[in-house]
Amino acid sequence: MEGQLTFNNLPSRIDAALVGLGVIYVPEDSVAELVAQGKLECVLEEWSAYFTGYHLYYPSRKQHTAAFSKFIDAVRYHPT
Repeated sequence: MEGQLTFNNLPSRIDAALVGLGVIYVPEDSVAELVAQGKLECVLEEWSAYFTGYHLYYPSRKQHTAAFSKFIDAVRYHPT
């Protein structure tokens, strides 16, 4: 493989891999369906970093704005 491609967004990287332009490094959940369909395959899995989720750090004030409280609720992990 010669050269290097640089993309600004995830869909462009996925499209490039789908047409055979190279190997991509993307979050697994963004291509899970394509992998299940056999359109893409995982390589170098032992070198892939495990994503433990997002972390939110904020001041421990007793009262947050309504908007901030809604944001916290939206990103908080809720197992189903």
